[in-house]
Amino acid sequence: MRLEPVGDAGDARTVAARRRFFGDAADPETGAVRGDRVVLSWVGCTTYALALGGSVFLLDAWVPRVTSSGYVPATPQELADLRPTAIFIGHGHFDHAGDAGAIAEAGGATVYGTAEHCAAIRAQVPESTFPTEALGDAHTPIGQRHEVTVGAVAVTAVRHLHSARTPEDPADEARRFFPRPEPGPILRHRPTLTDLRQTLPRLLDPEGGVLLYQFRIPGFTLTWHDSAGPLTEKAPEVFDVLAGLPSTDVHIGAVQGYNQITNGLRDPRKYVEALGPSLFVPSHHDNWLPGLTASAATYDAPLRAELARLAPGRRPELRTMHDPTDYLSPDRLTFAL
Repeated sequence: MRLEPVGDAGDARTVAARRRFFGDAADPETGAVRGDRVVLSWVGCTTYALALGGSVFLLDAWVPRVTSSGYVPATPQELADLRPTAIFIGHGHFDHAGDAGAIAEAGGATVYGTAEHCAAIRAQVPESTFPTEALGDAHTPIGQRHEVTVGAVAVTAVRHLHSARTPEDPADEARRFFPRPEPGPILRHRPTLTDLRQTLPRLLDPEGGVLLYQFRIPGFTLTWHDSAGPLTEKAPEVFDVLAGLPSTDVHIGAVQGYNQITNGLRDPRKYVEALGPSLFVPSHHDNWLPGLTASAATYDAPLRAELARLAPGRRPELRTMHDPTDYLSPDRLTFAL
């Protein structure tokens, strides 16, 4: 897949895209984003457009459309038109990195991820020369940290685990959860041939390791991860690594995962407990893959019940995001510094 190249800063397409994704935080003449605002726009699954520290980033880079077209009101071209400085990849599966190469090529972004992520994304657009920066590789020890600075933003990446099913945890009372499929909304947005041609080649893309990211500027810290693994059984030491990170203001974390079948929402809760955020925003829970996912609203009650199990002093405010109404809704996640 190839996208139209993006013009220089202030290009009309960039201004329009930034106004759409970031609202009044983007200058109507130049598209420059305000340094005294943090804005996130949800683009489906775990992809977010982020304005932070005067820069524009993408967290993951995929517009859901393998089973539908138009359910998420955005296109890869619009993400490229944002002219992101960087794209941060949590892991390499198609629903997280499937559009990263085309967006980076068109917009000139640097791709951050493991060495395997970077290689796979470069291979999406052969002969392209966009920059990449490897933060370890798939064999990096679980729990290892990597530190980089991008513009005015300090970034920490922590190696962790993809969601996976484990036997029921006898020491935990998390209730099993599996949402009833809701195919109706998706069936009203049948996939186009173009979208199928763009997405089907990516379905077997490998994981390539999993990274959690923390982004820091003076007065604000955001932590984001696109999967929540069974650290309890497989890497409990990572909880101490997460607890040792600087205090998190906003935590955006995946809640849908394979372990919900046997251990409910225990794994997302354990990430929240370790990070201790002021605000938690659930992600990776929208209705783009009927049979495995359902509308985000179905997670509200079990997630509230799970977070209620935390000690009162560790219990964050919960800000739910519902599909499709909260896609590209910057007012839902705008924070003044």
